[in-house]
Amino acid sequence: MFIATADLILPSTTTGSFPRPRWYDVGMWGRPLDTCMLDIRFREKFQDAMAVVISDQERAGLDILSHGDLHVDEDLAGRAWHHYPLQRWAGFEGDHLQPEETTAPWLHYPPGTLLNEIYTGWRWPHVVEKIEHRPLDYPKLWRLAQARTRKPVKFGTCCSQVMALFLDIHTPKYKDKRQVIWDMAEAMNKELLALRHAGCRCIQIEEPTFHFMANTYGKDHEEVQFMVDAFNREVQGLDDVELWIHTCWGNPNMQRVMEDTGYANSIEIYLERCRGDVWTLEMKDRGQKDIELFAPFKNDLKKKICIGAVSHRMLQADRPEDVAVEIRKALKYIPPEKLLVSNDCGFGRQGCNREIAFYKASAIAQGCNIVRRELGLPTTCVPAADPALQVDVVPGRTAQAAKPS
Repeated sequence: MFIATADLILPSTTTGSFPRPRWYDVGMWGRPLDTCMLDIRFREKFQDAMAVVISDQERAGLDILSHGDLHVDEDLAGRAWHHYPLQRWAGFEGDHLQPEETTAPWLHYPPGTLLNEIYTGWRWPHVVEKIEHRPLDYPKLWRLAQARTRKPVKFGTCCSQVMALFLDIHTPKYKDKRQVIWDMAEAMNKELLALRHAGCRCIQIEEPTFHFMANTYGKDHEEVQFMVDAFNREVQGLDDVELWIHTCWGNPNMQRVMEDTGYANSIEIYLERCRGDVWTLEMKDRGQKDIELFAPFKNDLKKKICIGAVSHRMLQADRPEDVAVEIRKALKYIPPEKLLVSNDCGFGRQGCNREIAFYKASAIAQGCNIVRRELGLPTTCVPAADPALQVDVVPGRTAQAAKPS
């Protein structure tokens, strides 16, 4: 069901995480949000940081905003993106380095590399009891964000199945990872239904493992089919929500974690077999590899497609003209009413600085406007590109050289 994007052509957005203001130096570290909010310093900083992130995205000109993942602790390479639910649900205990023999086959890296430091530095809880839902406070987090804007706020969360990649079982209550994944899918579903009940109608599930696993085992492997079933269980009951499915090829400290980044083995899975309304793909960093795969579906796309038109890994701030080039390429294979534009993945998770993220985000919005004008479509307001609203104005310089956003 298209709600946030129902009346928008070429809407602009970002994936989710956003760099924090330097003064936002508090974290939750496993505590409930309500407990943290009793601390007046946390309460003020958290709410002010949320207002700043929302304001930055509105000034950048984005159509659909995010809450910036501000509830996720600022830890090594963004581990807390996975860890936030694991710290709060029943059934987990401790922080342990995952043994080599249980690590996913595509997560082995040699000493002397950043990814080796990340994956040997991360610690994970053991599964010690039956996994059961406890509140993650997603409804309250969404309210804190949505209250600060009239634009839709897309709420993103880590998918249950990707969290399971890092867990080891230390209880007879589970025979294998499938049971763990299924119970986590059911736990996450309860939280997503609470988020929906609070009024959120745009939810993003981040990084199902279909594209990783299809390239490793094959698209019809029983493990892949189980993951599809688990995903569909996780999003059950969200029929009146615009459901986004985010995929990329890694973002711990801006790093790509896979060498084989092809979508050929998973395109049918994402378009046909898993529930959802919008599928986001990493494209800019990959030179739009695989975009031609959408050609056979061009006139019969059931889902909207959101392409990454700027990279979260490259620190050069993209120009609006660069984004427009990426959009034009995609429009050869995807009709404009089915195309959305974002970044490849979030700008946070120990990512780029806030100013670079802001201008990349604004380039997305301005690039969409360039192509909208070419198609004869209405444009949207981008305050960041308004010559009268620049932070510093040079005396004597007129707006004659300025281009409309």
